[in-house]
Amino acid sequence: MSAHVPLPTGTDLPPEDLTALRNAVSGPVLTPGSEGYDAECATYNLSAGLEPAVVVGAVDDRDVRAAVGFADRHGLPVAVKATAHQVVSPARGGLLITTTRMQGVHVDAERRTVRVEAGVRWRELLPHLAEAGLAALVGSAPDVGVVGYTLGGGQSPLLGRTLGYAADHVRRLDVVTADGELRRVTADTEPDLYWSLLGGKGNFGVVTEIEFDLFPVTRFYGGGLYFPGERLAEVLEAWRTWLPTVGEDMTSSVGIQRLPDVPVLPEPLRGAFVVHLRIGYLGTAEDGERLIAPLRAAAPVLVDLVGEKPFAAIGEIHLDPVDPMPYYDRSVCLSEFTEKTALALVGLTGPDSGSVLANVEIRALGGAFDREPAAGSAVSTRGVPFVVFGFGVGGPDQAELLRGQLADVVDGLAPWAADRAMANFLSPDEATDEEGVRNVYGPQRYARLAEVKRRYDPANLFRFNHNVKPA
Repeated sequence: MSAHVPLPTGTDLPPEDLTALRNAVSGPVLTPGSEGYDAECATYNLSAGLEPAVVVGAVDDRDVRAAVGFADRHGLPVAVKATAHQVVSPARGGLLITTTRMQGVHVDAERRTVRVEAGVRWRELLPHLAEAGLAALVGSAPDVGVVGYTLGGGQSPLLGRTLGYAADHVRRLDVVTADGELRRVTADTEPDLYWSLLGGKGNFGVVTEIEFDLFPVTRFYGGGLYFPGERLAEVLEAWRTWLPTVGEDMTSSVGIQRLPDVPVLPEPLRGAFVVHLRIGYLGTAEDGERLIAPLRAAAPVLVDLVGEKPFAAIGEIHLDPVDPMPYYDRSVCLSEFTEKTALALVGLTGPDSGSVLANVEIRALGGAFDREPAAGSAVSTRGVPFVVFGFGVGGPDQAELLRGQLADVVDGLAPWAADRAMANFLSPDEATDEEGVRNVYGPQRYARLAEVKRRYDPANLFRFNHNVKPA
């Protein structure tokens, strides 16, 4: 009798089946303990690891089809990883498909479109866009993957209030569904699946390529203003009263940050408690200077990084951390941000709060974020004016403290909480709560997603995510 590879679920995989899988794909097939397994399973959040029974490093959509077919035949649920910025399940006992080797990019400057394969990060796409003099709805962190970000909606800190979510401008998705078929999905060919993929994240298959619209934007006025954390109340009040005075070409957010003491930061920010006010403006620098003058006057500015920038520098608006770290996070959407809301946020995160959270930020939405695209999508936050996201850095020994402080923020903002949430900000704790996932979408949207799930993934093969269960 041949030896078997033990799986965490207690099932076995015959070695001849693994050999057949290796022969069927061009990329590596790895199991726990084999060389390269740990690197293939590496995540951005070091507190949210991956421990699948089998990993397939896909090179192309043929590899993806073979991997999905293998998983289906052996009863293995499937997880997908590009950059692993939002891992919500360790995928124990399952099959992990990694897409980092799928790096194809094709910009059609004449049609103002781009086709992007599943493993491409925004920072890898930005030079191609710059060469063509075009822009896309990039998010605050260019180091994340294009496909995963877009499937969660995709909220740009520069173009969003003018153009909406990244998902609103998707023309086509190539997706391998649970039956192993590669489908070319558009709003016309398979409208229900198209609708569900855009906002439903990875619940319906493995997207191998995506095509979306580009826009003739080459520059912006923006960046960040850093204020002393002790002036949080003044900055929040100035920002809150300023928001109604600006148009959709102005996007902004506020981060309440306790920064690490690391050499990469300039001296005024190193190890400091600060308020980071972020600006992304599409108008002229002259107009931008005038518009943000009330914000600059809100409190003494420690560091001013706002100015004229090329579009490829969009990451300088938020300056999100790039290196992997262990952290815990939570989010909540708000239906309003009143004077009382601001005071509550100061009490929860301000100088006298005792908070050790690395960042609690509030992003202003509105504008085109509220407008439904012609083909529609499962994006759940239309009409939601604010989203709050917080995280605390630390390992398992600090999990209780950090989770407790994050819960305090979410609970403290409950009087102003909206009844939906943003899929791209769901933490592992939030994504594994079935009722919480229902609340992300609301009853009607969730019911439609569950029905589409029943049709395309009745066995719930794709369930290592904020899972929508088949109807």
